[in-house]
Amino acid sequence: MRRENERVKRYVHLSTGNYNSRTAKYYEDICLFTCREDIAYDAGLLFNMLTGYSTVQQMMRLTIAPSGLKRRFLDLINRETNRSRHEYPARIMAKVNSLTDVDIIKALYEASGAGVKISLCVRGICTLIPGIPGVSDNIRVISVIDHYLEHSRIYYFANGGAEEMYLSSADWMPRNLERRVELLFPVQDEKLRVELRNILFDYFRDNCQASVLDSNGVWTRRNPAEGEKRFRVQKEMLSRAARVSENTGTVKLEYNVRRSLPAER
Repeated sequence: MRRENERVKRYVHLSTGNYNSRTAKYYEDICLFTCREDIAYDAGLLFNMLTGYSTVQQMMRLTIAPSGLKRRFLDLINRETNRSRHEYPARIMAKVNSLTDVDIIKALYEASGAGVKISLCVRGICTLIPGIPGVSDNIRVISVIDHYLEHSRIYYFANGGAEEMYLSSADWMPRNLERRVELLFPVQDEKLRVELRNILFDYFRDNCQASVLDSNGVWTRRNPAEGEKRFRVQKEMLSRAARVSENTGTVKLEYNVRRSLPAER
């Protein structure tokens, strides 16, 4: 907070990860720096709740766990299910570290059965099974393992054409949704939303470090098809971050990468 033009202005930095200086050298995360008053107001409420200054308050933009985040995710998934049933554009894409929450998985299965196209990038544990006829045949699951530990959580919902993008500190796990203080925040600026959408979509283009999960629970490494150009998402993100650094102060969506990638294998 600082005084500007005879009024107090609030700035907020929100991240998909923590602020540990050691792990930041090896983890990939995405951060948002904003002075939007609605988000700053919610952040103030969150700190008041954490310090015991106030009880849980209704927020405008942010959603927190354990009080309401799981319900919010289920509502977003169910909305896509209803959109698909009424023949509106419906799609779900998510990048998480782990997917183990039973309620979330059931909602994704139901969405798949309703025709929602679902793409999931799950770095670690995934107890959802894709490709089961009539249950999860509209769900695709990949995992990207590379030089940096994939740590950001990104959520995309088509919402009938009015796309929504979210970043979060929470995975789809019971411990994150029910037993921890976690945060979900929207990316509302159109330029940043397009940039974040491109980042998320790029993970599903990776044909060097990505593996695909099948209906038998087996992961198979992706390789470029004949004539297909090699695409390694972390290398692309590192190049993108380097280009951003040449225009310091003009971009507020940051991809946190600190070291050079090893040569392509």
